[in-house]
Amino acid sequence: MSGLDTAMHKHILMPTDGSALSEKAIEYGMALAKSVGAKVTVITVSPPYQVFAIEPTLITETPQSYQAYVDRLAAKHLSVASQIASAAGVPCEGLHVTHEQPYQAIIETAAAQGCDLIVMASHGRRGIAAVVLGSETVKVLTHSTIPVLVFRAPHYDQLSVAS
Repeated sequence: MSGLDTAMHKHILMPTDGSALSEKAIEYGMALAKSVGAKVTVITVSPPYQVFAIEPTLITETPQSYQAYVDRLAAKHLSVASQIASAAGVPCEGLHVTHEQPYQAIIETAAAQGCDLIVMASHGRRGIAAVVLGSETVKVLTHSTIPVLVFRAPHYDQLSVAS
């Protein structure tokens, strides 16, 4: 194989939903990025405002108050990722995207940003829970044309990106 002297991954996309597992995936991804000298883009995706929302916490009085809510939440998620990147010494950009289909936003962002790897968490739901709830990770795996690294192991307490 030619080109072995060049970095395998130069730009990694890392989606986050703000969950603890997502944060662990970000930590893992930053350690990987540091080891290969890659830059990182972290993305969080919010659903667009809808008058009838399935999730009661997303129902607000106006589109403006909804937007303010998702903007605050996205800023919080991206701030955590930025702090992890800073501790690792990894160049990182944060993006907040509004899209009805998070998996499509992830794939489209990876293409638009020129990413060559997606690192994301999987909550490991199985059986009917996976079917009913759906899995953005599975959808990304199914539709992505670039490699996807799925972080599932919840036992990486000893992982350190600052070393």
